[in-house]
Amino acid sequence: MEKISSRRYLKIITAARRAALNAYAPYSKIRVGAAIRTRSGRIYTGCNVENSSYPLSLCAERNAVGSAIAAGEKEFRYLVLSSPDLDFILPCGGCAQFLAEFEPDLLIITTGKDDRYKAYRLKDILALPFLRGE
Repeated sequence: MEKISSRRYLKIITAARRAALNAYAPYSKIRVGAAIRTRSGRIYTGCNVENSSYPLSLCAERNAVGSAIAAGEKEFRYLVLSSPDLDFILPCGGCAQFLAEFEPDLLIITTGKDDRYKAYRLKDILALPFLRGE
């Protein structure tokens, strides 16, 4: 786990929290928001969108990355995940692998209540990802 300064990341943390409020989560009841900052400095957000056919559901982080890719961005600096329903939510295994496609050393910041934060490197969450060319 890494130490972070919440002041430095306040804008993107706020963006992730706002995105979580738009989540569609009638099955899990866990709303998740994600915000990803690109190397160019832009922030893209996403939220989870569940479906009664569970495999068709979309996780917040894949939603945010998809928005960035659609805008022509493919290089990422860090990702924030936030949920008003669950402290310190982390990417599922599928999303961790999805993120590793673009940045295996991505910094992931997760929020808790009372303005508490934790930060991890993706490589510490997903130690042995499938990578391009391997």
